[in-house]
Amino acid sequence: MAEGNDIYWLKIFNTLDENKRRWFCAQKAIEIGYGGVTQVSLLTSMSRTTITKGIRELKVNGELEKQIRKSGAGRKLITSLHSNILADLEALMNENTAGDPMSSLKWTCKSTRKIAEELVKSGNKISYKTVYNLLSEADYTLQGNKKTLGSCTSEDRDGQFQTINDFAKEFISSGEPVISVDAKKKEQVGNFKNKGEVWRKSKNPIKVHDHDFPSIGVGVAIPYGTYDILKNEGFVNVGIAADTAEFAVNSIKQWWSFVGKSAYPNATKLLICADGGGSNGSRNRLWKINLQKLADEIGLNITVCHYPPGTSKWNKIEHRMFSFISMNWKGQPLISYELIVNLIGNTTTKNGLKIDAQLDLRNYEKGIKISDEELGQINIIAHSIYPKWNYSIEKSQKQ
Repeated sequence: MAEGNDIYWLKIFNTLDENKRRWFCAQKAIEIGYGGVTQVSLLTSMSRTTITKGIRELKVNGELEKQIRKSGAGRKLITSLHSNILADLEALMNENTAGDPMSSLKWTCKSTRKIAEELVKSGNKISYKTVYNLLSEADYTLQGNKKTLGSCTSEDRDGQFQTINDFAKEFISSGEPVISVDAKKKEQVGNFKNKGEVWRKSKNPIKVHDHDFPSIGVGVAIPYGTYDILKNEGFVNVGIAADTAEFAVNSIKQWWSFVGKSAYPNATKLLICADGGGSNGSRNRLWKINLQKLADEIGLNITVCHYPPGTSKWNKIEHRMFSFISMNWKGQPLISYELIVNLIGNTTTKNGLKIDAQLDLRNYEKGIKISDEELGQINIIAHSIYPKWNYSIEKSQKQ
């Protein structure tokens, strides 16, 4: 058998089932003659006994047996060996998922290995791999937690999304500004690891500290963004103190002073789309107090629409601006505030995104409490549709 031809018949060999492989090797061994069984065995890793068996089968008169194995041969299914295995498995999973305090799995990791151990204790001989297969067949899947519990229903979410969309269309059609606002994740400033990779010469990574201890850094950076939905332009106010409601509103004020006022010289009102929690949360009293101050200062009536709980990723600033900022500075240690401001300001996209950025050195006080009396002095009007998420704050009339 020429070595150059081995690769061709081995390709055919690898496509055959158990019976046909045995007969194919037997035929090749017969063709080779003396030493053929040994040579074919070395090439295919098939045992000499199996090849010899195949030769005997070929030499016997009559048709070859088509069935690969005898009826009933092969490893028995565990469900036939242990008729109660499925019931035991289901009972074990039910007592655990139902919260039975006496369940042996209640306070342990619910892995297939642990489940197999419990089934073995009850007299079933089973491996963790078989447990995995049985769970899959029983329509169990590995699942994480899902944030669904709370006062917000899917109908509320859909309705609020439609409300935000309707307000945005109304404001844009009348030439009024519509902005999406939020605070980006707080960043440690210093020579610390930043997730992501950048192209560099081989075996020449940027060296950073092995621990992110604040004491060896410069401080923290809190980017608060304002994104103009119509113009695809953003403004980021980088704070160094705390993400408070006062900081959030001042960031919007900075956007208006540096960008919005010149972009919308004839504006009479402003629509702000914000998350439902955090420094710009729907129940944050200090947020509303400072919005009243902002409305009075810039001379615009302000309408606020909050995204429902658990839906912050639909806030346009997240996927239209913040995601590109993260991509622009990936793998780059944020060693200074100057670097952070420059990286944000130089973030662009093919769709024409432009971002201005500045550093905010003010020290914002945390923990400011607003009384009912103070809250009652602002000119706030709750909307009839989802009033906890939609409201307007009117500028004070000049005396």
